Amino acid sequence: MAKQLKITLVKSVIGYDKNQKETVKSLGLRKLNSSVIHNDTPDIRGKARKVAHLVKVEEIEA
Repeated sequence: MAKQLKITLVKSVIGYDKNQKETVKSLGLRKLNSSVIHNDTPDIRGKARKVAHLVKVEEIEA
């Protein structure tokens, strides 16, 4: 089974660098406490790591 990541925005992007805001947007997160599910790829892991102070990442089984 393929692993997936559930990524939840837990902190506002207000006051953070433009690159971090764009990274959160590229993950598909818009509002606070919104969640998205992505396949577990190095690209998604890297984006989540870049904004780790703003998001919560959970591994789920597909």
